[in-house]
Amino acid sequence: MSATHEFLFSKLTPSLSESSRSWLETASREITGGVNSARFSALVSLASRHVPRGALAWTGTEIAQAFDLCEGWNPERWSALETARVLLVLSRADLAEKSAERALEDAFQYADAGELVALYRSLAHLPDARRFAWRAGEGCRTSMRTVFEAAACDTPYPVRHFDDNAWRQMVIKCLFVGAPLWRVYGLDTRLDAELARMALDLADERRSAGRDVPHELWLCLGRVGGERGLAALERELGGAPIVGRRAAAFALVRAGAVDRVKAHMSREKDPTVTRTMRAALTGRIHASAFRELDPAEMESAQR
Repeated sequence: MSATHEFLFSKLTPSLSESSRSWLETASREITGGVNSARFSALVSLASRHVPRGALAWTGTEIAQAFDLCEGWNPERWSALETARVLLVLSRADLAEKSAERALEDAFQYADAGELVALYRSLAHLPDARRFAWRAGEGCRTSMRTVFEAAACDTPYPVRHFDDNAWRQMVIKCLFVGAPLWRVYGLDTRLDAELARMALDLADERRSAGRDVPHELWLCLGRVGGERGLAALERELGGAPIVGRRAAAFALVRAGAVDRVKAHMSREKDPTVTRTMRAALTGRIHASAFRELDPAEMESAQR
């Protein structure tokens, strides 16, 4: 078994009942021994009858271990059931062979939303994962947000294996469906002028329609947004809602426009925005800095 399989097994099984663990071990052995596509899909589906759907409590150490195993992987939002299903996928002895490709494609064809989430999360952990680029692209074209996030977020798959067009389309799709762009691994390494143009066109469309600009849109600019990008950010800082002004402050520093942020800071009246400006000026400008602007993260922190 792979190191990832062992890691997930050691994380999941202590939280399972004896009967759940017994079923998972038996199903895993059966898959390792060789099953046809129909049986493989059935076992992935049957996991929901034996493994709870609740969240797993991932520690910081475990998340760091996951990153060491697969750079860019963050399992902190994986549930017990999703983890079990990924374990079943990784139990196949033929993962490097065509037979596994066919079995996985059959599983994708007949999967429900929950099964799709686990299947997409498994892709980055498969040998010669580039083989599944088309399938991962399908996940990034879906209208189901949970499935889209499984394919696009907290995984190194897109940044490693998507071509430029697929990458840009996925990033912009994040903005359309409201998926957290800060959780797209490697975003800052693949910013380019065309992605910035697409993002700024979207910003113009939103403003023309009298709608707020998604604050994470400004993550698409970096130092490649040009004067058009800087002007858009200045406009955002001048009159957007608080979260938009905070995001624009981060983005201006990311663009290297430190003096412009300092000028706005002298006029800014909201202390939250001012604190964000100070943080940005000290170098907190990686995409992960936008985590504190994510409504879901703020709600979670208040619980």
